[in-house]
Amino acid sequence: MTEVHCSMPSGDDEDTPAKCRERRRRRIEMRRLATVSSANPSPSTAHHQKENQTGTSGFEKKRGQKTDGDGNPEISSSSSSGEDVKTVRASPSVPQPVFGMMSVSGRSREMEDAVCVSTCVLGSENFRRQVVHFFAVYDGHGGPHVAALCREKMHVFVQEEFSRVISTRGENESGGGGSSAGEEVKFEEEATWRRVMRRSFERMDEVALSTCACGSVGGQCGCHPMEVALGGSTAVVAVLTPDHIIVANCGDSRAVLCRGGTAIPLSIDHKPDRNDELARIEAAGGRVIFVNGARVEGILAMSRAIGDKYLKSVVISEPEVTFTKRESEDECLILASDGLWDVLPSELACEVARECLQGVAATTTTTTTIDLNAVPQIEEEAAGTSYPSRSALAAALLTRLALGRKSTDNISVIVIDLKRS
Repeated sequence: MTEVHCSMPSGDDEDTPAKCRERRRRRIEMRRLATVSSANPSPSTAHHQKENQTGTSGFEKKRGQKTDGDGNPEISSSSSSGEDVKTVRASPSVPQPVFGMMSVSGRSREMEDAVCVSTCVLGSENFRRQVVHFFAVYDGHGGPHVAALCREKMHVFVQEEFSRVISTRGENESGGGGSSAGEEVKFEEEATWRRVMRRSFERMDEVALSTCACGSVGGQCGCHPMEVALGGSTAVVAVLTPDHIIVANCGDSRAVLCRGGTAIPLSIDHKPDRNDELARIEAAGGRVIFVNGARVEGILAMSRAIGDKYLKSVVISEPEVTFTKRESEDECLILASDGLWDVLPSELACEVARECLQGVAATTTTTTTIDLNAVPQIEEEAAGTSYPSRSALAAALLTRLALGRKSTDNISVIVIDLKRS
């Protein structure tokens, strides 16, 4: 790799190659990677504020920063290709997950992926509250606007639907509904999470179907009607609780669990030629035509998606939900768009991520927030880039491996370190 040293005019002429390399490294870190953790200002940057890094790299804090429904600050970061990723923090006292993410446009002309990480507080004040970690990858098509909508709203819908279900259950039980005195409400019950996820995806689909690419809701704009009809997105959502991993998938993005060195799929791609999906499409009056692969009506290469108004009769938004109990052998969870999975088998992706995470000491406690600044940063000498955690390095290596294997799509990857989350 050839390094170019550019000297910009300034008040002094003391720029050296070492200083330029350091500035370049800082820029790469802040543009390519997203972060989530408690604030920790760094004296080395006058205009950027770095944080203790439990995600990837530093972020630029924006004026007038927005908050989510619970008043938690929202952090937005941009990667090297200009797309936005979003993280939402709970209060600094809440233990944060250890993860790394990367999202790049790759060889595609337009960036249509979106990534979101959120630490959510679920449950109402009247019942036991719990903290869960929300991760999601959205792969848009027909434009980036539906994926962007999902990034902004899906985790909010999950919070609202969970609170609604629990509040309703609590009212029924307090009214003499079947719960014995002192019995603890089971918040992580599989049936509850299935209802929450399905209703959240349903609400997300309703928003996508009524929102134009220009941002107008309800079609009250001058855009062509097809601007609303053409957009869509996949969605793979993972909710991490202390005891379970809940994954909801709609489309061909994928979640894979690495447990004891074995790759366990937590979602199954919704492809039009999948036997059950093919039967459902044909029963609804649709067709699967093979044009550069199996496609619904010869157009869409997935059988389920959020949005896609013009194919809504056969392309549904109902997610498939898996409910997995966490085990001590669990090593990491990988969420990624098909830009990765089209060229990389699940087994190889888990092997790469596992090798990256093996150097992390497993002596941390579960009651304190992990400070990744306490461990040496991992540096790739060839790229001149340092990563704040091994999960961040794993996400970067998986992305680079997909690019090396000639992936032609956008690539978005999240690697969650389950040993330390």
